[in-house]
Amino acid sequence: MRSSQFAVSETHSGVVFFVGDRAYKLKKPVDLGFLDFTSRESREDVCHKEVALNRRLCPDVYLGVADVMGPDGKPCDHLVVMRRMPENRRMSTLVERGEPLGETVKQLARKLATFHARAERGPEISAEGSRDAIRRRWEDSFAQVRPFHGAVLEPGMVAEIEQLTKDFLAGREELFKRRMECGRVVDGHGDILADDIFCLEDGPRVLDCLEFDDRLRWLDALDDVAFLAMDLERLGAGDLGNHLLDWYAEYSGDAAPPALRHHYIAYRAFVRAKVACLRHDQGDSGAARLARGYASLALRHLRQGVPRLILVGGLPGSGKSTVGGAIADRLGGTVLRSDRIRKEMAGLSPEKSAAEEYGEGLYDSAHTTRTYHELCHRAGELLRLGETVVLDASWTSVDQRAIAAETAAETHSRLVQLRCWAPETITAQRIAERGTSLSDATPDIARQMAGNVHPWPAAHTILTAGTEHDSLTQALAYIESYTD
Repeated sequence: MRSSQFAVSETHSGVVFFVGDRAYKLKKPVDLGFLDFTSRESREDVCHKEVALNRRLCPDVYLGVADVMGPDGKPCDHLVVMRRMPENRRMSTLVERGEPLGETVKQLARKLATFHARAERGPEISAEGSRDAIRRRWEDSFAQVRPFHGAVLEPGMVAEIEQLTKDFLAGREELFKRRMECGRVVDGHGDILADDIFCLEDGPRVLDCLEFDDRLRWLDALDDVAFLAMDLERLGAGDLGNHLLDWYAEYSGDAAPPALRHHYIAYRAFVRAKVACLRHDQGDSGAARLARGYASLALRHLRQGVPRLILVGGLPGSGKSTVGGAIADRLGGTVLRSDRIRKEMAGLSPEKSAAEEYGEGLYDSAHTTRTYHELCHRAGELLRLGETVVLDASWTSVDQRAIAAETAAETHSRLVQLRCWAPETITAQRIAERGTSLSDATPDIARQMAGNVHPWPAAHTILTAGTEHDSLTQALAYIESYTD
């Protein structure tokens, strides 16, 4: 045989020997805390389990288990026997070569959606998708990397990762409960990486599922797919990762909020940071740099995944509805408008006029107070589900803003306050020229409102006299730079 037919590959938990058209995987006799292969019996069990589990996705790749016989004629170890995959078709290699993989990613999304649809479910499995179970996983990883603070990972970065994680989970119990109730928690793969995917002519093969701990394989299906999306981003193919998640959402019918995508990508990145720290401890010279890269990726997605309560206020004609809608479109958020809710609560069609003198009828103080309470109540329900919410209202009163601030605090969401402003000549013209509208305001009402606006020092002013694009650019620049 040619020497190229022989090769060896090593990970933190195993060694793979490549011989001709076969691959033989040997488990290392190690105890890494999250896995324990120190006994021969444990290695034998996990080899058989690996074959059975991986045949769910790759029945033609996992051929069986072979015994390694000792001098006494008894088994001393065991090997997973696999069909050898062509190294030049490894997905990570193709990504690094810049090969077009759009169609392959689409095939993968369909394959994984089908796999998850057929995957085992049940109360014990679903429990691993609860908010508290996910929090325990994060806490386990935080504890395992603590010895590497300073030597490998920057302590300040890890501290921010921990805080953002705790805040997200603290306010999102209802989100994870809904995921469990909808059957989104499955016995999945648990370790989908581009290194373990081979892009063949008859379709991709997804190898090497997580077999050593059932509970780490019992997970939200989105978490499963997010692992590969994270890995593609690490390899410089973030667009492919986004396409994977978008295609998966279409094939699976899973309309998860963007914040949950970000959270699971961050979780998977931090798991890999932990593994890289362990590899560093085993003497891998390049593992520290890899760990820092993964931690940075995790932090970036945790920051992007913070649910926001965005107040977009201003006087009538200031362009707040236009700006609020554009923000929601860009961020994948939900817009709630006070004008619509006010009329809904009164049993009126939102388009039906309820025009009154300033401060009268539906616009008196009692109706206004109820409207803002309902506006924030609905926002809180959405924030608990991981949604970013844009509240389109005047926000002229400090009491109204206090209700919103309380809602943001209760749901551990980030409060962003924007005030739209344009010269009165422009706002009056806008009011006069608009046709059918949810708003009943007139130029005269706008002038009276202007005399009763409480100071709003916490708001960032958006100048809306220019184009919609200019206003949106100002708003997004502030939102993306703003932290509590």
